[in-house]
Amino acid sequence: MTRLHLFDMDGTLLHATSAPVEISRQLGLEAETVALDQAISAGLIDPPEYAAQVHALWAELTEAHVVAAFEAAPWLARIRDVWAEIRRSGDYCAVVSLSPSFFVERLTGWGAHAAHGSRFPAVPFTEPVDPTGVLTAAAKVRIADQLCREFGVTRADCVAYGDSLSDLDLFGAVPVSVAVNADSRLSGLATHTYFGKDLWDAYELVCDAR
Repeated sequence: MTRLHLFDMDGTLLHATSAPVEISRQLGLEAETVALDQAISAGLIDPPEYAAQVHALWAELTEAHVVAAFEAAPWLARIRDVWAEIRRSGDYCAVVSLSPSFFVERLTGWGAHAAHGSRFPAVPFTEPVDPTGVLTAAAKVRIADQLCREFGVTRADCVAYGDSLSDLDLFGAVPVSVAVNADSRLSGLATHTYFGKDLWDAYELVCDAR
């Protein structure tokens, strides 16, 4: 049986942080973005509003800032090893995140078969962010279905990894899920739970559960 492993990024592959926070750190705007992360987690703003606000913060953003943020970010250990093993076993792996696509898509260089994020204009910005391209929790399920068609599998063949309410819909749509450093709102819905900083250990919880 071929499986599709679907990974969230913020708070999952990235330990205790998000891509926007790491990007903003390069601009000296970390505190402002942490506040936005807290607001969206509390349901005070929605993903399109969040995207519009970080876009406004990043008026001076350059490609060099993005590269530096990606390289300095606190990634879980052995991400590339896990994805190499998934490929070796004939399975597929993809990242689906609400964070900007220009950051998320860099993970294909680490071995992900696909990486989807919210559509942002190219860096440096010369146009606004289109709210219709901003992903939501429900969009993660839509993209998972798209990937299933692309890779010739079904939802029944999927494993989801996530940490927050943005993963709630996806966890409800697939049979196997791993709550990675997640809060109780999500971990109670997962089939497996992992706390730590090594993705291989989280993957081992499900690698034999076929």
